[in-house]
Amino acid sequence: MLAALTRAVEARHPWTRGHAARVADLATAVARALGWDTADVERVRLGSLVHDVGKLALATELLGKPGPLSAIELEQVRTHPTAGARLIAQTHGAETAVACVLFHHERWDGNGYPFGVAGTSIPIEARVVALADAFDAMTSPRPYCGPLTLDSALEEIADCAGSQFDPVLASAAVETWSSASRVAV
Repeated sequence: MLAALTRAVEARHPWTRGHAARVADLATAVARALGWDTADVERVRLGSLVHDVGKLALATELLGKPGPLSAIELEQVRTHPTAGARLIAQTHGAETAVACVLFHHERWDGNGYPFGVAGTSIPIEARVVALADAFDAMTSPRPYCGPLTLDSALEEIADCAGSQFDPVLASAAVETWSSASRVAV
């Protein structure tokens, strides 16, 4: 069921094809590097795979818009975490993913959405998903911008540590992803 939901998001928004799987790979690599146990790694993997299912509630043209969003459009986009959490909460076996879906756009400094919570009030698995989601968005082509280089994206994650991202997790993510990219090259 969860895989079908992810495929539905990607079918409606083709430029996101593979995004959920990449976010899951990135997030689980960080969780493993942090020494999380198997159950916690699985929770972040599952949450990563379904973090954007709330986008099924949005108009297709809204997410593919090539230019800036209006204030009304931005407000509509910001409903996807709560819409997704409502959907996931009703799906047997997905209850552990609700926190990732609901809180993956919250920011360490409290300037995120949908609730504006800050710091450790954001569940740790959602903080990891937020990092992976942002990194994949930065390194993937989008209708509104081109991808950053790997080094530029890692630098952006480091620069946003303490504001957008949990500083400890951001440091672990940069170290994990930069080490993995050197091995892959």
